Amino acid sequence: MFTKQSELQTLRLIAETLNQSNNVEQMMQTVLEKLLNLTQLQAGWMFFTNQRGDYSLVADHRLPEALSRHRKQPMCQGSCYCLNKYWNGELTGPINIIECKRLDEAVQHNTGDTEGITHHATIPLVAGAERFGVLNVASPGKTHFTQEELTLLQSVAFQIGTAIKRTKLYDAQQQRAEHLATLNELVRTLWEASDHEQLIKETVDRLRSGYGFETAAFFTYQGGELVLRSMECDFTNDSSAQVTEAFQQGKTISSSSMISVPLTVKKQPLGVLYAQSEESFTSADKEVMDALAGHVALAYESISVQEKRAEVLLYEERNRLARDLHDSVNQKLFSLSLTARGAKEVVKEDESLKELLSEMQSLSQESMREMRSLIWQLRPIGIEEGLLSALKKYGSHLRIEIDFDVEDIPHLSHSTQEALWRISQEALNNVHKHSGVSKAWVKLKAVETGVELKVQDLGKGFRSPNKSCCTLGLTSMRERAQLLGGTLEWKSEIGQGTTIQVFIPWVKEG
Repeated sequence: MFTKQSELQTLRLIAETLNQSNNVEQMMQTVLEKLLNLTQLQAGWMFFTNQRGDYSLVADHRLPEALSRHRKQPMCQGSCYCLNKYWNGELTGPINIIECKRLDEAVQHNTGDTEGITHHATIPLVAGAERFGVLNVASPGKTHFTQEELTLLQSVAFQIGTAIKRTKLYDAQQQRAEHLATLNELVRTLWEASDHEQLIKETVDRLRSGYGFETAAFFTYQGGELVLRSMECDFTNDSSAQVTEAFQQGKTISSSSMISVPLTVKKQPLGVLYAQSEESFTSADKEVMDALAGHVALAYESISVQEKRAEVLLYEERNRLARDLHDSVNQKLFSLSLTARGAKEVVKEDESLKELLSEMQSLSQESMREMRSLIWQLRPIGIEEGLLSALKKYGSHLRIEIDFDVEDIPHLSHSTQEALWRISQEALNNVHKHSGVSKAWVKLKAVETGVELKVQDLGKGFRSPNKSCCTLGLTSMRERAQLLGGTLEWKSEIGQGTTIQVFIPWVKEG
């Protein structure tokens, strides 16, 4: 029987022990040993549990051989009465006596000495509404605990639960500080990324190396759907469903071990950042993921702006170069052609010289035609009046008749119009150079997710073994479409002509 003084002494010493460490496992082991010595009980052990129904042996002292054999294997696997009651919600206070299933099995199978222990008291470890596990204590031959003993053990369990909660809060603050320090380093790295691919790769790599997440993935919204751009480790169907839900709802969706954070720029969807952990996500983990998503979205948009700026500068430089070629080289070639023609009129009797001047005139005229084509490629004259107007003028320049089939097309972004122009230009060049015909069909059509372009001729055609084997021109056209998240396909047969089919998703101007 405990006296009031011994109870107070026990509680004071337990409190002092709990305040000496912030390491949970070390603290639990020390306080269990202290409790058993103060109460003169023989053995004890503690289980920690989680929301997934898993448990771990966090502390033990003087376990009988039946429970300590094989490195405490009986304590680390299988279920037992006390844990089942705990998970079922039946263990709300100290239970006087529970027969130990682990000890019963040891006796039944003769797998070790129980040292006279057959029963134990079980007390839940709680702090307010939070539950952490159970405390079990026992002694040989003891099959009953008095109410005073149970009350003392419950008071100790409350102290332990409060200390666990305090330690978890301390660990959470430490983790938060470490996460934010890692986040600062990661953000600096992200803003140094030169392109989207590097940004995406750095984000995924650092989520695993910096935060220890088991899986990390980066999705972007392209062509009306989420596209996986980078991933480390496995990805499950449950993960895919969560990513889709986060994107559609525009808010962070998380479970105990998975989290999906939408990426948005100016309220426009950009994609989703996903992570998965073997351990349950803490509030610090979620805070970091939300903060990181904001930085990633801004860095991604900054790169997009820089790319658009570079595109504008390149466009202006092409225009300048086209003007210079037109005003200088092209004019000089024209002058050379006129001079050759004039000289040919003067030299009427010298046939050999006259022949050389004719060749000079022919070469200068051919050079002018090639120069005009080059100027067209640098600056599509008339594209400011619209894509179709530019194609019509370019077809006339190549002496190709174009039959247009155009449905109502809304305003095209600059990048889309530029890509369609360059692809059509290359396709018409191929018609001019290789098809052997002087007519082409161009069809432009808007669909729900983007715009479709088809350029067709009925010329010589060509045979390609597969779609990965193609000319430089076809490769260039396909790459232009892919840069905007689109696709390019072609079909050609000898003697049956060639068809180029392009799709580019709607692109919003930044």
